[in-house]
Amino acid sequence: MKNKILIGTRESKLALYQSNLVIKKLSSLYPNISFEIKKIKTKGDILLNHNIESSIDKGFFVKEIQQKLLNKEIDIAIHSLKDLPVDDVSGLEISAILKRDNHKDVFLSNNNFTISKIKKNAVIATSSNRRKSQLLRLNPKFNIISIRGNVDTRISKMRNGYCDGLVLAAAALERLNLKDNIANYFDSDEMLSAPGQGAIAIESRKNDKINQLLSNLNHEETSLCIKQERSFLKYLEGGCTAPIGAYAKIKNEKLILKGIVSTFDGKTSVFNKISSNVNSSSDLGIKLAQLILNNGGKKVLSIIRKHEK
Repeated sequence: MKNKILIGTRESKLALYQSNLVIKKLSSLYPNISFEIKKIKTKGDILLNHNIESSIDKGFFVKEIQQKLLNKEIDIAIHSLKDLPVDDVSGLEISAILKRDNHKDVFLSNNNFTISKIKKNAVIATSSNRRKSQLLRLNPKFNIISIRGNVDTRISKMRNGYCDGLVLAAAALERLNLKDNIANYFDSDEMLSAPGQGAIAIESRKNDKINQLLSNLNHEETSLCIKQERSFLKYLEGGCTAPIGAYAKIKNEKLILKGIVSTFDGKTSVFNKISSNVNSSSDLGIKLAQLILNNGGKKVLSIIRKHEK
């Protein structure tokens, strides 16, 4: 086993926080191994005016890191799990998923108005089709505009008048000690989070000796839940940029999975949930996707694909 492990990650404060968290956990288990972070720029970091949603399936925030992993320039990669495309990369695997932090989305506003108190025609910034769609479900009069940049940049843009409010991931603000900016957390019936949101993934090469070390960081409950969220997304999406949300949790020995698919304007959406015993939940994501497709989801996806052409 190597005495030094090279970790690849993005350059943002959030990415570095996440990588240092992994290092802290690994160091406590393996004190004789040293760790070094290699910062890597991805297309998502460079093309700040590019449409994220049209590129996310192509690994907009991870592809360059994955390539360095395949080239053996780094030993492992640390990602925000929601940034990882659902299609596997040949030769790589998710070797561990840390215990999930807060999975919810949050609303920030200049005057600390909550989403229910802000003016009806407020300008709200997000570059996520999922968030845009669910915001318009709450209030079709909202003016939704795009925003790019890291967490600090987005908050600064809002404070300087770019928008009245914005939506971000709760986990990002909590990890960066910025939760004082939060006006409100969204309940899942208001805004269902992205598959994998709030979780940190460790990616490595398949059959690498290092995987045995990494497996000790895997949080089984989080891993089980996110596997079904991603399975749901993969079955539904088929390469399109549909606004899709999913969240799974385990309660009283049951895995409960919620999912939603919506049109971009939020006018049409299909939500459902399903549950089963944890021991028989391996195909729950597919079952929920089929349930949604058979109850209006096919029509929603058809509308979305027409919009994309």
